[in-house]
Amino acid sequence: MRAELPVALAQTLADFERYLTLERARSPHTVAAYLGDLTLLLTYLAEHGETDVSQLSLRQLRGWLAELHSTGAARTTLARRAAAARSFTAWAFAHRLITADVAELLVSPRRHQVIPAVLSAEEAARAIDAVDGDSAEQLRDRLVLEMLYGTGIRVAELVGLDLGDLDYGRRVVRVLGKGNKQRTVPFGVPAARAAQEWLSQGRTEWQTPDSGAALLLGRRGRRLDQRAARDIVNKYTAGLVGGHGLSPHGLRHSAATHLLEGGADLRAVQELLGHASLATTQIYTHVSVERLRKSFEQAHPRA
Repeated sequence: MRAELPVALAQTLADFERYLTLERARSPHTVAAYLGDLTLLLTYLAEHGETDVSQLSLRQLRGWLAELHSTGAARTTLARRAAAARSFTAWAFAHRLITADVAELLVSPRRHQVIPAVLSAEEAARAIDAVDGDSAEQLRDRLVLEMLYGTGIRVAELVGLDLGDLDYGRRVVRVLGKGNKQRTVPFGVPAARAAQEWLSQGRTEWQTPDSGAALLLGRRGRRLDQRAARDIVNKYTAGLVGGHGLSPHGLRHSAATHLLEGGADLRAVQELLGHASLATTQIYTHVSVERLRKSFEQAHPRA
């Protein structure tokens, strides 16, 4: 679709892609999402007679979103595309491609807030205890579960860990998060024990010249990928939440919820999870309240 854009619009999109990749260090997935949304916007401009972005206006942006809404786009889709437009016009204004940041006042529809599924502390313990054995695969799987639940890190952060990222003396792990931002996250005794067992009894069995410094490996000795990590989590959490297995992000949700329920400070949880905004972390306070409400309704005679 980009090839069909007028030359100036296609060049602007290519320049914005370089900005996201080189200056903002966005992930390939994030860059692709931005470009997909902005290709739709620039195609809309081209269809309405614009050959470059210099005449982009708030009215056109609103017309674009209205057209998307009329075709049945979901609220979350519209909100994401409005956010992409705001990022794009802020960049275009800073680079003097437009005379004003026209999307600054663009209001996107509010997303429906979805309360994520989480395990109870007992269910999380059952899932980890279900890894009962000392084969290389089981030692690896136990470490996957212990690290995801015990630290709350993202699955991409987990599979990206190298051997030198774990500090057993201080029991902290160095994590490279979104936007190449590095943070240090503590882990507990069970995760430390699982790591040491995997390194001494499991990793050596699967290690090959292709393993490099990767902490977690697949059967062929290469770095464990995200899909395999998701399969591991789903396997051991199957039947715990509505008859379905949980995703790695579900373990992250669970870890954050249990931290807050245990009295952890919201800003401390924000730092542990690597959230750029406190508002992102606040969803877990809603999770805790929702769980409290359900317990109340089930247990209180006047509920």
